[in-house]
Amino acid sequence: MAHSDIKKVREMFSFDWSKRTHKGLRRWILYLVRDNPKSGVEIMDIMESNLQGWWRPSPGSIYPLLDRMMNEGLLTQSKDKKYSLTDKGREEIDRPFGFLSTAPASAPRSVEGVVSELSSYVSYLEDVAVVKDGRLKASAGQIKELSERMQKLSEDS
Repeated sequence: MAHSDIKKVREMFSFDWSKRTHKGLRRWILYLVRDNPKSGVEIMDIMESNLQGWWRPSPGSIYPLLDRMMNEGLLTQSKDKKYSLTDKGREEIDRPFGFLSTAPASAPRSVEGVVSELSSYVSYLEDVAVVKDGRLKASAGQIKELSERMQKLSEDS
């Protein structure tokens, strides 16, 4: 077999798993919000609970994905920051192999991407603050310091 033929075969059967890493999360989120709206923190807590603490998705995985899913029209977000399934989201759940339809974006590689990811983490902290269970208390000083650093960045730009 010629080198070009081997290359063609590899291309035909290659599956870039790095582009598919959020597919299971997308589907799982759709099922979690199917019957009742949930916040990002609630989604993460349920996932961790279902896996008995073995794994918890990071805010950097969940919030950008929730934003993308809203942009795609699969989810909506209420004023109390809870995500709900749209008709289009219900269609995706019903579609066989719907989880293979689109690939998620990769890790941020630009200032805009980093800022977007930071925004996701801030959304997560805002959700945690709404719960008022004291999880932010231990990090209050660090949050304040980060806020001051971000403020300086915005003034210097």
